[in-house]
Amino acid sequence: MPLQLSVAAFFAFFLPFQVSKIGNDEFLRKFVFQYFGRLIIYISMERTILANLPTKIVELKKLSAMAGGTARIFLKRDDQTGSEFGGNKVRKLEYLLTDAQNRGCNLLITCGGIQSNHCRATVAVATQMGMKSAVLLRISEQPPVRGNYFLDLLMGADVKFCTRDEYRDHRSEIMQKMADEYAAQGYKPYIIPEGASNEIGTLGYFNCMNEITKQEKELGITFDTVVVATGSGGTVAGLHLANMVNGLDKRVIGMAVCDNVEYFTNIADHISKGAFALLPNKKSVVPMEEWRGRIEINDGYVGIGYALSRPEELEFIKTVARTEGVVLDPVYTGKAMYGVWNELKEGGNLRGKAKNILFIHTGGIFGLFPVSEKFEF
Repeated sequence: MPLQLSVAAFFAFFLPFQVSKIGNDEFLRKFVFQYFGRLIIYISMERTILANLPTKIVELKKLSAMAGGTARIFLKRDDQTGSEFGGNKVRKLEYLLTDAQNRGCNLLITCGGIQSNHCRATVAVATQMGMKSAVLLRISEQPPVRGNYFLDLLMGADVKFCTRDEYRDHRSEIMQKMADEYAAQGYKPYIIPEGASNEIGTLGYFNCMNEITKQEKELGITFDTVVVATGSGGTVAGLHLANMVNGLDKRVIGMAVCDNVEYFTNIADHISKGAFALLPNKKSVVPMEEWRGRIEINDGYVGIGYALSRPEELEFIKTVARTEGVVLDPVYTGKAMYGVWNELKEGGNLRGKAKNILFIHTGGIFGLFPVSEKFEF
């Protein structure tokens, strides 16, 4: 074991304080992170507790019957992780915030679409922790102040706009320029990637899969299939990592809401392997060389594009709301659950192959309001 890792392991496991406490001591924080970088937070997998966990699991009996009754559909309510930051992003932010605080940062910078759930969650977390926030939002025209964008402003975020082309090709450079400008003002910025999807953030859904396995024992059921909407790849990567490392033998399916199979396979493969290097125990039941082949992405329900809804998708969202009292969003969960329902009802890749399906509700209710006029009542 390299000396640096050995010393870091000593600090992580034998000193009578935790990383979260180090973050509150200026001298200790500077000393530890000057010499040992991120090693301690990674080895101990420390996180700042923000979300209301564990989130409950409920069965959607009526929707299961409407889909043909060949499989039972369950819902993990990650939309109930918290009000202002409700959804899947907060699980990732718990780990990223700890890293930011241990580095002495006081400003969070991130990016997304104008109705980004991730940006709104990041702003909420920053505000609650007494930090400043700045978001880079992708737009095609001057947006009305509503939905998540309204909440960004309400909670005090600095907002910078860019075009779709600028976002696609240069968002990292633009955020770095923002960070440099804030640093010149005396801030210590911390840049969080799109969707909080990197090797640190994905630990949130590695942890989520462990939470699911505990709930399976409590409920007396085994989920053979776990499905999640996929827009930046970090959530499905974390679930996939836990599935491989622990040998859970589940189908983990990412329902793409943009891009394609190849894109998200590459993303999930890269992030999951990066996160594996941060785990305390570098052992996996499934050999790493088999991981990539076990990543399952369905890009058949992207529809007419990211954050763009077809009438049948909106009608499905309304049907689920009126049938189960569950509100899906038009960007992520609406498309993804529509895909699950269609794959079961129409004899797709789930019908006859899945018995107990767990769909993770990743939130996004605020994204409904900007498109409310598109629903027919």
